[in-house]
Amino acid sequence: MSESIISDRENTPRTIAFNKPYGVLPCFTDSDGRPTLADYIDLPGVYAAGRLDLDSEGLLLLTSDGKLAHHITDPQHKLPKVYLAQVERIPNVKALEQLRKGVVLGAKKTRPAEVRLLSDDPQLPERLVPIRFRKNVPTAWLEIMLREGLNRQVRRMTAAVGHPTLRLVRMAIGPVVLGDLQPGRWRELTSREIAQIYSVAARR
Repeated sequence: MSESIISDRENTPRTIAFNKPYGVLPCFTDSDGRPTLADYIDLPGVYAAGRLDLDSEGLLLLTSDGKLAHHITDPQHKLPKVYLAQVERIPNVKALEQLRKGVVLGAKKTRPAEVRLLSDDPQLPERLVPIRFRKNVPTAWLEIMLREGLNRQVRRMTAAVGHPTLRLVRMAIGPVVLGDLQPGRWRELTSREIAQIYSVAARR
């Protein structure tokens, strides 16, 4: 193989979808020795486009393409993100409407969100660290679509309407879905998915 072909491959931007397990930091180093992306991803030059907190799970996009990272993370593009949230107690119609219309968090009201109460528990892999159930307190699953990314937004929103989040899994970022990607595994994004990210951002 010629040196020019090897060089072209090395310079080609890489973008991957990763199913981040619970308890893993969305970065490659940690001075406290906690699990990081480096324990799962051996791909030089890629960095997380956005965050997914230590206690949250699911889809995280990583890329070496700065322009693409900007499209994913910049709030002005309003790229939709879909989450499944297991919450304490069964939310009533009023609580669901509050989440849909926007919740005041500090001095800021969240943008309108799409929120759906699931009739059945989603089929998700078991979490290695089980959630902390409270005896005699039922739980429910919500599907929540946001077009912004405030710090710990889903957890703060559900807590604000009286339903603390026990488990949070991100299922989609724009056109990229978690699908059957297992915790701790990653895959390359297709050129079509990357084009769709730009397309979705352009329509907002």
